[in-house]
Amino acid sequence: MGNYIFLVLVLASFFGMAKLFAKAGEAAWKAYVPVYNFYVLAKLMGKPSWWCLIMIVPGVNIIMYGVYGFNVARAFNKPSNQDLLFASLLPYIFFVKIGMDTTAKFVGLDKFKIEPSSIIRNWIDPVIFAVIAASIIRGYFIEAFTIPTSSLEKSLMVGDFLFVNKFAYGPKIPQTPLSFPFAHHTLPLSETKKSYLEWIKLPYSRLPGFGSVKNNQIVVFNYPDGDTVLLKLQNASYYQMVRDYAQLIKADYERNGQAAGKTDAFYKSEAWHFLNDPERKPHGEVVARPVDKRDHYVKRCVGIAGDKFEVRNGNVVINDVVQAMPVHAQHHYIVKAKTSVFGENIERKETGGVMLSNAILLDQLDIYISEGEKLGGRSSVSDTVFYDLNMPESTAQKVKSLPDIYSVTKWVDSANHYEPKIFPHNPAYKWNNDNFGPLQIPKAGMTLPIDTHNVCLYEKIMNTYDNGIHEVLSKNGQVYYDGNPITSYTFKQDYYFMMGDNRHNSADSRSWGFVPYDHIVGSPFFVWFSMKYSENNPVSGKFSLSSFFKNSSEGKFRWERFLCYVENGQLHSIKIPFILAILAIWGFNKWNNRRRLKIEKAEAK
Repeated sequence: MGNYIFLVLVLASFFGMAKLFAKAGEAAWKAYVPVYNFYVLAKLMGKPSWWCLIMIVPGVNIIMYGVYGFNVARAFNKPSNQDLLFASLLPYIFFVKIGMDTTAKFVGLDKFKIEPSSIIRNWIDPVIFAVIAASIIRGYFIEAFTIPTSSLEKSLMVGDFLFVNKFAYGPKIPQTPLSFPFAHHTLPLSETKKSYLEWIKLPYSRLPGFGSVKNNQIVVFNYPDGDTVLLKLQNASYYQMVRDYAQLIKADYERNGQAAGKTDAFYKSEAWHFLNDPERKPHGEVVARPVDKRDHYVKRCVGIAGDKFEVRNGNVVINDVVQAMPVHAQHHYIVKAKTSVFGENIERKETGGVMLSNAILLDQLDIYISEGEKLGGRSSVSDTVFYDLNMPESTAQKVKSLPDIYSVTKWVDSANHYEPKIFPHNPAYKWNNDNFGPLQIPKAGMTLPIDTHNVCLYEKIMNTYDNGIHEVLSKNGQVYYDGNPITSYTFKQDYYFMMGDNRHNSADSRSWGFVPYDHIVGSPFFVWFSMKYSENNPVSGKFSLSSFFKNSSEGKFRWERFLCYVENGQLHSIKIPFILAILAIWGFNKWNNRRRLKIEKAEAK
């Protein structure tokens, strides 16, 4: 409905614009030609002709409508504060109002060439056009991004500040253009207030890009499981919360002897009602988010559309070919030590979790304190201690060389061990982080057989991602799609399988399944700044003035990661070319200023 209302408002503004053109001596028909009408209006007011091009850009064009309205009010001799406010906030209606107003006369903007209002001249105009320019750049070209989790540690690290290239795969047209500038899904200074309105919804489309998603590329995308969110627990998967609560409810029924005749579907339904209960709201409101307002995730694309994907004993296998492990991949290692080298388990005050007490040694090895734990089990030798540490192989070699270390062994989940939190969350598929698949990744136009056994693999695609909301049911040994029995399904778009390089500490496609092509945002291409956080590195991550004079291992700032371009997770420094470019620009400006002064002195003589 919102789209139709907006269309009516736009057409109404064209009608009003036709009346304005007649007042200004222009042919009224020009007002009904999209884009050209704003070109004519800009020329009438003596404004740059390129203003009309901004009207093509969804989202930004709504702001620009207000800019046009503001100038139209003054050009047609309605410069009162009331009219200017009306014109800026409701330009669609204002165009009609002023077009029908017999007292409105076209006088142009000549008297405003020297702006009578210093506030408008010095603040409003520059700020509005800065917002417009930044919104275009952020929405269609480059967006600033901060790595929030350790999923890609040590390739892209927590505390890396980078830029994402949206033209890598083609920038997406905003589907919810009515949104607060520079905010993603939540208003600034708020944790729950959404920053967008869904009064206008545009269909998915994207501009041409520089290429397509390839295997092993690091990709930024909208989190597919983020279509539904618990506002007080936004970092958790809503669907996993439903599954977790279903298990708790099931255990409660079994404990009370009430489980007879109850199915898993019953427990899942009870969990859904508990989380969505408007009275209890255990984790706040449950809200839905459109695709372009879902959280941004960054992972490595390990499988592209059409691939047969598998993980065997921790190794990714694509189309039956074992793939090379990423250079900085991390795994859990079981460390067998003679003494309590890494300290004891202590409670983390901030999160309530467990961390190891020897923060100095962990910091020296750059192992996050939240990614290590002393294990309770001991061998028959009383002086043997076991630790579970998450680290890359290079760090594992350093740990192996420490005094009092007996052995360091990579942990691998055994085959056929069912992990309920692993996709597709069905005991018929006994998959885990290290042994997963084989799984066929759908490609646009591909047809796969569908039955009651494998429908759980593709159900979310069929009922949500592919072609809007549909009903997919399994009953009496048959799969039904919108009430019609099916034995196969043809996919409408490409899908991808994303994984973190932090293989045992990453919520990725192994947890929530496929990433649709319409969720793809771009590719990280430049890290401009990087620092540590004290919650991960409590020793070196603390800020002090001395941090500016410490090296990367001892201080807060990772100097070697400053000003680097990113290529498949590998960073390449451009500090020297960057500094030379700055010096060259400075030198040129200095030379040019001296040259100008000489010319002015010569002309003065």
